[in-house]
Order: sequence, then structure tokens, then C-alpha cells
Amino acid sequence: MKFILLLFISLSLFFLTACKNKKEEQIVLDSKDLDSQMIEAYNEGLKALEEGDVLFAAKNFNVVENIYPQSIWAPRSILMAAYAYYTQDYYGDAISELNRFIKNYPENDNTSYAYFLLATCYYELIVDEKKDLSSIVKSKKYYRYLIDNYPNTDFSLDAEFKLLLIDNILASKEIYLGKYYLDKKKWIPAMNRFKNVVNNFSETDYVEEAIHRLVEINYILGLESEAKKYAVLLGYNYQSSKWYKESYRVFNKKYENPEDKIKKEEGSLIIKKFKELFN
Repeated sequence: MKFILLLFISLSLFFLTACKNKKEEQIVLDSKDLDSQMIEAYNEGLKALEEGDVLFAAKNFNVVENIYPQSIWAPRSILMAAYAYYTQDYYGDAISELNRFIKNYPENDNTSYAYFLLATCYYELIVDEKKDLSSIVKSKKYYRYLIDNYPNTDFSLDAEFKLLLIDNILASKEIYLGKYYLDKKKWIPAMNRFKNVVNNFSETDYVEEAIHRLVEINYILGLESEAKKYAVLLGYNYQSSKWYKESYRVFNKKYENPEDKIKKEEGSLIIKKFKELFN
């Protein structure tokens, strides 16, 4: 009986030791397997991205983050997933990835890139300035944030250029609405739209037309001194523009653009010579 008890105890200790060793070995194998899975998923993502399969690429990059969210590969993988979506115009998915990156890894070295890509995604969503403005507003917001917080980066330089383009889009919307009100003879709403261009978008291509429209509206309303004020402003800054000539015509109905006059005289001379040759 004692022999059987000793044998049972010996076998129990053996199995416990074996299980312990096996468990420790399994933990080591799992640790190694974790790294290999992460690397494999990342490489699969890169391969799929090169082949143009962005959905499979993004899925693999997300696997990397899920396997080891504390690793240096996790934030990189989120950015790679966002970039994968961006390359094939899945802007909503890219924006979702980038927002998650900024929330989870705000101190990461690539945060400036994340903001740049985020702003660019919203910029690419701008379809028609006459419709929804939300994409324009958000794009401008993130480009401005990039310039203010990461001024010494290449992204900041590009952001400044994009802001000029965005301001042109916003100014064109104001011009469009101003002309709509002008056609409806709603002078005050029209004037407010054109003033907004002059006051807030003076560096855009639309400021000259906005000033001319203010000359036009003030003249119609009998506010000639105001009309002349804007005409002087237009003449001082943009004397060679067609809008200055149009404003001059507001005060002098018989005014004829010298260039148009020359073209008219040239046309008359050609017709005259033609008749002389064939008559």
C-alpha cells in the first residue's frame, strides 16, 4: 500500500513538472509566435498595398495593432492602413483611422503627418463649394492646426498653399451667392457677401470682382460717394484689371475700353480693305 502511495505521488510530481515545463515552453513559443504573426501581418499588408488590394492591406495592418498595441509597429500600422484607404479614395475609412491614431498616439513622431493626411482627406472630399461646406471647413481647420503647431515641417508649407486654394473656393461661393442676390435685387444681402470677400479673402482671385460689385450696388442705391470709394480702391490696386474698367463704365456709360476700341477699328479697316479688293 505504501508502495502504491509513493508511486502515485511520484507520478503526480512527474506530471506536474512535465506540465509546468510544457507550460513555460508554450509561453515562450507564444511570445515568439506573437512577433512572427505581427511581422507576417505587416509584410502581408505591404504586399497587398503594392498590389493595389487596399482593403486586404488595411485589414492586415489592423491585425498588427490588435496583436501588439504597445509596440512601435502599432501606430505605424494605423498610418499605413489610413494611407492604404487614402490611395483608393476611401476617405471616410482613412479619416477614421487617422482620428484613432491621433487619439491613441498623440505624442508620436508621425503626428504631423497624421494631421496632414487628415486635412488632405477632407480637402479631397470637397466636391462643390455651392453645396456642403463641412469638408472645406474641416480641411481648413486641420491645415491651420498643422501650420500653427508644426511650422517647420514640409507639411506646413504645403498646408499654406492648400489654404490659399480653400480660400479661393470659399470666396467663389460668396461671389456666387452675392450675384444670386444681385439678380434678385436684394441689395443688402448681396453687398454683405461681396464685403465678406473683400474683408476675409483679399488674397484670392475674386476680390477684384467683389470690389466692382460693391461699386455697382452702391451706385444703384444712390450712394455715389461709397461707390467712388470702392472704385478708387479698385483703381489703386488693380488698375489694369477688367473689373476696374467695368467700374469706370458705371460712372461713364459712354466709356469704351481702349483695347476694345482698337479691335473695333482694326475690324472696320479689314472689312473696308476687303470691300475695296473685291468691288
